[in-house]
Amino acid sequence: MKKLEVFDPPMCCSTGVCGPNVDPALVNFSADLHWLVNHGVAVERYNLAQTPQAFVHNFVVKTALKERGNDCLPVIVLDGAIVSEGHYPNREELARLAGVQFDGSGPQPAGKKLPVIKTGCC
Repeated sequence: MKKLEVFDPPMCCSTGVCGPNVDPALVNFSADLHWLVNHGVAVERYNLAQTPQAFVHNFVVKTALKERGNDCLPVIVLDGAIVSEGHYPNREELARLAGVQFDGSGPQPAGKKLPVIKTGCC
């Protein structure tokens, strides 16, 4: 099973649905991660504000931060290698990066239970 790790910049919540200004890009990205999980990819997500130890213990992420600063965030790591930096990939790009067949499907149907994504967030 492939493992995709997302290292988010510091924020109150990775989902983007907290606070007064909801970021639709983060909402879409969260749905896209659930889509990946439904297609057999293990996903873990870390937020620099809540789980800084994950950034410190991951050599490739720590190196990226040291060399490029916070501008490299978010960092997307697949099976230990950085595959994307500085932006949230859309569903089609995530599928390509993870080697999953992109079927053009949209957001999760209403009422369908979402799979669990390991996260250090609230």
